[in-house]
Amino acid sequence: MVKTKYRNYYEILCPNYPEWLDEYIQTPAMQKQAGISITCGTIYTDLFPDSGFYTSLDHSIGVALIVWNFTHDKKQALAGLFHDIATPAFKHCVDFMNGDYMTQESTEELTTKMIEDSPEIMKLLQRDGIKVPEVDNYHLYPIADNDTPQLSADRLEYSLSNPAFVYPLKTLEQIGNIYRDIEVQQNPEGETELGFRTKTHARELVKLTSKLSVIYRDERTRYSMQLIADILRKMSEDGDISVKDLYEKSEAEIIKSIEKSKYGKTFDTWRKAKKLQRSKTEPKGVYFVNHPAKIRYINPLYRGERISKQCKIAAKAIEKNMAYDMDFYVFLPEIKPF
Repeated sequence: MVKTKYRNYYEILCPNYPEWLDEYIQTPAMQKQAGISITCGTIYTDLFPDSGFYTSLDHSIGVALIVWNFTHDKKQALAGLFHDIATPAFKHCVDFMNGDYMTQESTEELTTKMIEDSPEIMKLLQRDGIKVPEVDNYHLYPIADNDTPQLSADRLEYSLSNPAFVYPLKTLEQIGNIYRDIEVQQNPEGETELGFRTKTHARELVKLTSKLSVIYRDERTRYSMQLIADILRKMSEDGDISVKDLYEKSEAEIIKSIEKSKYGKTFDTWRKAKKLQRSKTEPKGVYFVNHPAKIRYINPLYRGERISKQCKIAAKAIEKNMAYDMDFYVFLPEIKPF
């Protein structure tokens, strides 16, 4: 196993670690993901409590391990590993920058190019007799990825790692109890999907992911992601940064560029902020955010049927999650329009 502080977590995801995966993980194209936080930049502001720097690479390894654990298929596991290889600095902030805050998929089209432009990955694929189209689109494999609200390896990984390492809501023991109850099942549409053996653990995942879903799109998150996106856009227009930089540099390097720019004071104000203000009407003379965001939720299988149909508590948790109000204008009085 690659050297990692998340070894105990990875051993939960895949007790029989696939050593062959390490060569792919160590390639420069994958290692670039180690400089990108899974929090889309929110880790850098005091609007959120201190959290761990769980990276896009950590997440991708976790997805690959989940896929391998349930399929033992090298191509599917690699598709899981590569699914975020085209992720830029600040992750989905770039989707916000592109106006894609509802689907957050605007960067995925670069996945094939990133793989093909990596001589190290291409050499390994050729050695293993694997073609790029077999690993550059994890949407091909329902265990790796599927449509919301189904349970896939991608959705499952960040639903386990975030409460363990980013927003401390669960212990590793609790995470393990949820995970070990999962198996491959057939959903009502006749497709393979990860599902639960027991109602208790299916319900627990729904309650957990419903809490996370609100965090992913609450006022702090939407404001932070849009602010970062707008700063990056302005810097790009000013010639202080390029889109290429976002794909080649770490977040730490990009932040240094922001600090040196005329937006450095704005970024610093946001970074030190403790609380946002909100209004039902449009505030004047301040930078504000007022738009919805992608709703991430999971309604997993329990013995082949959606848990919401079999558990009123789970159904209510999903309903409450979906009803979260995103209509408010949110702002920091110190930050003016730019």
